[in-house]
Amino acid sequence: MLNFQQRANPMGTVSSRVVHKHFRLDDVKLKRAQKVLEAATETETVERALDLAILEHERSRMAAEANGQFLKSRIVIRDVFGAPGK
Repeated sequence: MLNFQQRANPMGTVSSRVVHKHFRLDDVKLKRAQKVLEAATETETVERALDLAILEHERSRMAAEANGQFLKSRIVIRDVFGAPGK
């Protein structure tokens, strides 16, 4: 089984450009996310959460693109088993 890093973070957390930001975050929410994401530090928690947001956006974009291609193909799908009760 793939570990969290391999599943949710294909781009890696190492960045060639590190910036320092200061945020006011809900401590309870941050600790819950840290536990769920199995992150060692708060910084790693935020990095993983950002990676997940980026990954989810990319998945949604790819799904929408595939759906668009499917609709353009004009493939006809027929129910070979029939609807229940018919």
